[in-house]
Amino acid sequence: MFHKAAHYVLSPFEAFSIFVKWLSCPSVGVKDFKDDVINASVPTATLGDNDPAPRERNLTLHHSLNTDARTCKDVITELGYPYEAIHVITADGYVLLLERIPRRDAWKAVYLQHGILDSSMGWVSNGIVGSPAFAAFDQGYDVYLGNFRGLVSREHVDKNISSRQYWRYSINEHGTEDIPAMIEKIHEVKTAELKISQPDEETNDEQPYKLCAISHSMGGAGMLMYVITRRIEEKPHRLSRLVLLSPAGFHDDSTFVFTMMEYLFLLLAPILPLLVPAFYIPTRFFRMLLNKLARDFHNYPAVGGLVQTLMSYFVGGDSSNWIGVLGLPHYNMNDMPGVSFRVAHHLAQIKHTGKFRMYDYGSTSANMEVYGSPEPLDLGEYYGLIDIPVDLVAGRKDQVIRPRMVRKHYKLMKGSGVDVSYSEFEYAHLDFTFSHHEELLAYVMSRLLLVEPAPKRQSGQKALRLKRKDWRTLNC
Repeated sequence: MFHKAAHYVLSPFEAFSIFVKWLSCPSVGVKDFKDDVINASVPTATLGDNDPAPRERNLTLHHSLNTDARTCKDVITELGYPYEAIHVITADGYVLLLERIPRRDAWKAVYLQHGILDSSMGWVSNGIVGSPAFAAFDQGYDVYLGNFRGLVSREHVDKNISSRQYWRYSINEHGTEDIPAMIEKIHEVKTAELKISQPDEETNDEQPYKLCAISHSMGGAGMLMYVITRRIEEKPHRLSRLVLLSPAGFHDDSTFVFTMMEYLFLLLAPILPLLVPAFYIPTRFFRMLLNKLARDFHNYPAVGGLVQTLMSYFVGGDSSNWIGVLGLPHYNMNDMPGVSFRVAHHLAQIKHTGKFRMYDYGSTSANMEVYGSPEPLDLGEYYGLIDIPVDLVAGRKDQVIRPRMVRKHYKLMKGSGVDVSYSEFEYAHLDFTFSHHEELLAYVMSRLLLVEPAPKRQSGQKALRLKRKDWRTLNC
């Protein structure tokens, strides 16, 4: 309608003739106008045709919303892959969605964990060729896609939980509640399935499979927090290798905009959580509107390019495809990730102190109750507890988590004796999950392949049968 109005304003003679026609025969004019709008023609082209010139096709307004409401399940199953949804309950009552592309008899599994304002959709959004989840499955891995608390569904065992209570969590809960619950569920599922599919084989330990983790951004910070806290508690973390793509944890080298946000969150911390417990879009209509606007920008390159430039400047020049990401299915009317105030406040604390540490509850007594010390745990001081290989990957064009901050992880780990590697690629922050880069996929897969299978031994019953057979052969 806006397009038509602009057309008639810029074409006064055509508008005047339609007006005169409407005065002479109102019913005909209205009918012509309705037909003109409803049967609007849209130029289209099909890639691969011998004649790629645009052709005309009829498009009705009933199908012109231009939104994408697919779920991760829809993307996986549409491409012909198997799918399984597992609901996981954390120790503090949150219900998480652990999605899976199952290979039930595989001894190797990979767990992919997204970052802030993201979901499992990020690992499958590039289709078969460019998505880490499909690449891992095609290499023979049992693939698990984790989802942090904070999706629109906001599931909790307490059905009457208030919004303020639900969003009362920081990165601490991602690393000490969400990840442990999902990895323990993976362990439970894999152990049971392998006992059924391979009853005659046993490993020398209680874990008959190897589990690697790939994490992006805040997911990387949560994964490091998980491994360190499990080691402190002397509990098994069940991981064999970590691949961390532009991991969060150190943010003292960042843009002016992030510095302003840091001081804003620190200043308003006593008040803002009471008014705004989280940052998310609460209604289906406005979630759909954001998704539609982002997708429409692709159809209008000039406008989309302007918005892309503005958003890029807002995050310090990071060249990620911000508009393209907002148009992906996980930013749709049905499900759109949010971020709690405490998570944002936690990141501000990390940036302000220059240390990768756990959440500061604001008082000595509160910290003493949680940590047993007046100050939060400085995770960087405990990197020596990491007992598995870690692969750190940074993006030279990343202005959200700059390479210098990833190298800070590397130097601390190297100095603590961790088996760690460091690599850089010409990527921006979102390119690690939302862009198709064969070079990155090849690198990640090569790191996973370094993990060797668990040593196997024959089960007691099978060994006894073989001994009896050998004994009878000797007697004969």
